[in-house]
Amino acid sequence: MLTRTRLARGPVRLFLLLAVLLGLAAVPAVGPAASAAAPPAQKAADFNVLGFYSGTWDAAHINFVQEANKWFPQTAAANNFSYESTNNWNRLTGSGLQGVDVVLFLDDLPKSAAQRSGFEQYMRGGGGWMGFHVAAFTTGAQEWPWYHNEFLGSGNFKSNTWGPTTAKLKTENSSHPSLAGVPATFTSSVSEWYSWSNNLRSNPAIKVLASVDRSGFPLGTDPNQSWYSGDYPILWTNSNYKMLYANFGHNAMDYNTNTGLSSTFDSATQNRFVVNGLKWLAAQ
Repeated sequence: MLTRTRLARGPVRLFLLLAVLLGLAAVPAVGPAASAAAPPAQKAADFNVLGFYSGTWDAAHINFVQEANKWFPQTAAANNFSYESTNNWNRLTGSGLQGVDVVLFLDDLPKSAAQRSGFEQYMRGGGGWMGFHVAAFTTGAQEWPWYHNEFLGSGNFKSNTWGPTTAKLKTENSSHPSLAGVPATFTSSVSEWYSWSNNLRSNPAIKVLASVDRSGFPLGTDPNQSWYSGDYPILWTNSNYKMLYANFGHNAMDYNTNTGLSSTFDSATQNRFVVNGLKWLAAQ
């Protein structure tokens, strides 16, 4: 009987062993290759911004370009848009603006006929633009009347404040998307400020978004280059185009060492206008 029992149990044991082995084979392997989750797909940028600069004129403008090309990529990452900068102004021609939703002029404007024609075509085709400070500077508006007189509406440079200081600004069109969350009055970051030969308010296409608040006079530190009264638009748009112009973009400088003494992006409220403005220009 003992021998029979042992013989009978042999096939049972073999069956159990096979069942265990088959069960183990069905368990998924655990290891680096099997347990590592696939990385999440990167979200596509909501819109694309291309910043043009020259970086050759005035240490204060160059300093602004340098900090802008650090601030905009960080801001782009936080707001899901892409940012690229270039000093190749010929990208305004041909297919150089393909896929670009918003163009920035940081410290200059196009000079050649082809560049100017390409930019005008881009804007007439519905492109977005934001320009800073010296992007509007000229004493020869007649050389490109569409840009200076029609598009910007400002005409020639007339005067500037000195030295660079903050300005108390008042908003004038709180319903505009670029001013969402911007209070009725706020303090700008430090800049030099320009005035213009044309009266922007006489142009029906120009909508002033912010100007110097009268309680902020005098504006400037040099008595001979300060504003004591008057109307000075700082932010505006043209209702015929997707555009915004901002008068700021000139940092205070130690010109002996070319060291920046201020940052254009020191004002969180002013930064809100820039980010809001980019989203509006890109129709987000």
